[in-house]
Amino acid sequence: MTKIKFIDLYAGIGGIRLGFQKAFKEDAEFVFSNEIDKNSSDTYRLNFNDDPLGDITKINPSEIKDFDILLAGFPCQAFSIAGKRKGLEDARGTHFFNVAKIIEVKQPAAFLLENVRHFKTHDGGRTFGTLKKILTDDLNYTLYAGLLNAKDFGLPQKRERFFMVGFKDPIHFEFPKPIKNTKTVGDILEKNVPGEYFLSQRYLDTLKKHRQRHEGKGNGFGYIVLDKKDVANTLVLGGMGRERNLIKDMESLEKSGRKDANSEAIRCLTPRECLRLQGFNDSYKFNVAKTHLYKQTANSVAVPVIKQIALQMKKSLRENEPVHNVEPVLIN
Repeated sequence: MTKIKFIDLYAGIGGIRLGFQKAFKEDAEFVFSNEIDKNSSDTYRLNFNDDPLGDITKINPSEIKDFDILLAGFPCQAFSIAGKRKGLEDARGTHFFNVAKIIEVKQPAAFLLENVRHFKTHDGGRTFGTLKKILTDDLNYTLYAGLLNAKDFGLPQKRERFFMVGFKDPIHFEFPKPIKNTKTVGDILEKNVPGEYFLSQRYLDTLKKHRQRHEGKGNGFGYIVLDKKDVANTLVLGGMGRERNLIKDMESLEKSGRKDANSEAIRCLTPRECLRLQGFNDSYKFNVAKTHLYKQTANSVAVPVIKQIALQMKKSLRENEPVHNVEPVLIN
């Protein structure tokens, strides 16, 4: 295979790029990237020696270098279509509009778009319906879409994401099949974790009262302490996000010397452990504050899932097996 050129939009900390680099190896060349968040850009630059440009709305698609495959993990937004069915005009003002305009102008051979698991049903299905019409009817791409879960691809994390794969030519594609996963939370834990990651007794008591209040109302909200044989819950931002993936670690607590930690030795996952849950190797570097890294990691993707999708796309592009009268293929 000759050199394949990529662009990486809404790049975050480069999880999608990393998955494609692992799949295409020396055949991959990244010619453009963008990310508007400064802290994420700093992390991206540190690991890829590439400076992602900022606001994509200020980037002229015609000025982007030619490329073969577009990658984008764009934020989810509803489209104010009101039944107008005007194609790209229906998406104006949304993040997807920026991606679609680049596809329209540059006509890449393929693309991968990633979004949250509820994207297909977002806004009563109208968001995906409009996106599908634009990509297939207006831009004439063959579209495949479906949900994949990180726990089915070698990671101990329950994390479903919605993926859309498109090809300029009407060629055959299949999403990767799940593989047997034997990894658990215990496989990603660090040793000798500093005392700062342990909950204070006061905070743990507050969490317990919070859960009791919700349990009394029949709700399932509350903190979760994982067993080391468990699979972690989805890494998320804000609210009770980090408290849904707590762990007991008496050995680290005793070595840390912290005196005001809770008596049960319950702690949060470290930033490195969160990166491991997303499939980032320990060679991946970071130099931002841990609050930023928690956010960046939760916003990123499961790298092994991306790698497997990339391998399937690579196979399809190599074989270029035509299909006729194809309808967008949706998997559950």
